[in-house]
Amino acid sequence: MDDMVKYDSLHLAMFSGKGGVGKTTIACGFARRWARLFPKEQILLISTDPAHSLGDVLQTKVQHNAFPLPDLPNLSVRALDAKELLLEFKAKNGRFLEVLVERGSFVEGEDLTPVWDLDWPGLDEVMGLVEIQRLLTEKVVDRVVVDMAPSGHTLNLLGIKDFLNIVLNSLELFQEKHRVITQTFKRSYTADEVDDFLVKMKHELAEGRRLLQNKDISACLVVAIAEPMSLLETERFLESLQVLEIQSGGLFINRILTDANTDLDRYSEQQQLLEKFVELPGKQPVFIVPQQASEPLGSVALDTIISQIQKIDTVAIAPPAPIQWAAKVLPSFCDFIAEGRQLILVGGKGGVGKTTVAAAIGWALASRYPDKNIRLISIDPAHSLGDAFGAKLEHKPTQITTNLSGQEINADIVLEQFRNDYLWELAEMMSGEGTEAKAVKIAYTPEAWRQIVAQALPGIDEMLSLIAVMDLLERKQQDLIILDTAPTGHLLRFLEMPSALADWLAWIFKLWMKYQNVLGRVDFMGRLRKLRQQVVQAQKKLKDPNHTEFIGVIQAQAAIIAEQVRLNESLQNMGVPQRYIVHNRYSQDSSLDAGLFPDQTIIHLPILPRSVEALDRIKGAANLLF
Repeated sequence: MDDMVKYDSLHLAMFSGKGGVGKTTIACGFARRWARLFPKEQILLISTDPAHSLGDVLQTKVQHNAFPLPDLPNLSVRALDAKELLLEFKAKNGRFLEVLVERGSFVEGEDLTPVWDLDWPGLDEVMGLVEIQRLLTEKVVDRVVVDMAPSGHTLNLLGIKDFLNIVLNSLELFQEKHRVITQTFKRSYTADEVDDFLVKMKHELAEGRRLLQNKDISACLVVAIAEPMSLLETERFLESLQVLEIQSGGLFINRILTDANTDLDRYSEQQQLLEKFVELPGKQPVFIVPQQASEPLGSVALDTIISQIQKIDTVAIAPPAPIQWAAKVLPSFCDFIAEGRQLILVGGKGGVGKTTVAAAIGWALASRYPDKNIRLISIDPAHSLGDAFGAKLEHKPTQITTNLSGQEINADIVLEQFRNDYLWELAEMMSGEGTEAKAVKIAYTPEAWRQIVAQALPGIDEMLSLIAVMDLLERKQQDLIILDTAPTGHLLRFLEMPSALADWLAWIFKLWMKYQNVLGRVDFMGRLRKLRQQVVQAQKKLKDPNHTEFIGVIQAQAAIIAEQVRLNESLQNMGVPQRYIVHNRYSQDSSLDAGLFPDQTIIHLPILPRSVEALDRIKGAANLLF
């Protein structure tokens, strides 16, 4: 514990890492430690993960409004609700933004009102960052501990400060146009409340950026487990934090066995990987968190686990254990190709083994049907699909076998194509630029709109992943596509994207109908209509049980099971069918209450040996699942 004193000068501690490594557990324990150490200070523990587990870990109800813990009244807990934050932001700033966009486009203020009611891609990230910055700049509390979303979406959130900066610069151009026009006609200009708003927003954004990048105030503490995919993702995450100029304060390696006799196979692998964690570039301080006899849920367990954290500098390597494969446990998966499935989505809480299950399904079906083309696609911004095969996968598909290919969607590449197909022209349209001879030329700062669409829009991963998968399905070059999805909260956002995108397109059509004499662009609207038809068709396919199969993956832990129950309810409400749940790392000591999932068949995937090559693990998992 003395080694953790270095963090006690911070005012913002952000915990992130690969999904399922125990970020929430460590964040909760850390926040409780701060609350005990600083009883006269107000500590706030918040989650930016749309599918958070704060309530499951703390064993108490957690909601958007902060409330104190009974045993630590100076520690308040809160789960950020992006839609609630948007309503608050709208009430405070909406009228200024509507005036600014009206000044920078052909749109009248009343036409902008429906935008607030649309589902915003990236709303979680934008509102999360804005709220964290507000809490720090306004000094609402003394210290903030943040339970972040998994690493890919944490990087999206931390990178939004640059996106918001560009948006503010664009709004400034809108206002500058207004100033010039006013000056021209009235020969003078007096700053109005919109100018004051822009000055205030720029100051808040700059101050928030300064606090996030100030290593004396803020740090991102990275949680991991001693498994190969977690090590690789942690290394990539640390590199990205460095690019964002966000201080990484150290690594917390969770669930470490302290006795080789408990499980020699796992212990041996952990020791080898711990050595690699210690040797990562940057020489981050490395702490180990021992494996607990039972899940650390509730205040007593959290205080216990945080007191057991130890800093390590060297590691003793253990010899590898003999390789032992578990016996197959029935029932097995059906034959998805024989049943006519074209799309399989594998989802669940982070770290439960989604990537392994998706890869194993692909391997099994490709082996059984050598004449069928099968594509494995990762749509998680923190890709691990290539790690599962021990190979490097990229945006361009890579052949794993003659009929099995792998692909990790690169949002930047798809975004560039999407800009060329739609966004550049949409920016011109929103600025009021016409293309036809009879169209009126209204030069309302088109460069400002181009600046906005030139950015990697927050939440673009889900939308562009959807469009890329839609395109593949439409071209019918693959007989089956298997998606390795992002953790629960962002999986749901992916599944909701057809509705959100359709609503956005409907709003654009409505604007065009009103202003078509000004805008022209009949061909462009025709292309947008075709896109909307594709989106609607994708939505139908996602809900068609003869086309799409959703497979949930869980482990026998209370927080994971609770999240899967909530995911099942969300899928049911969305009309997405689910027949199977994979119980990963199954053993006779970790059986499930079948009553929790009465409508699904439980497929058991026993614990896989650790001391084997990555591809051999996938082959072994495939044999156990089918």
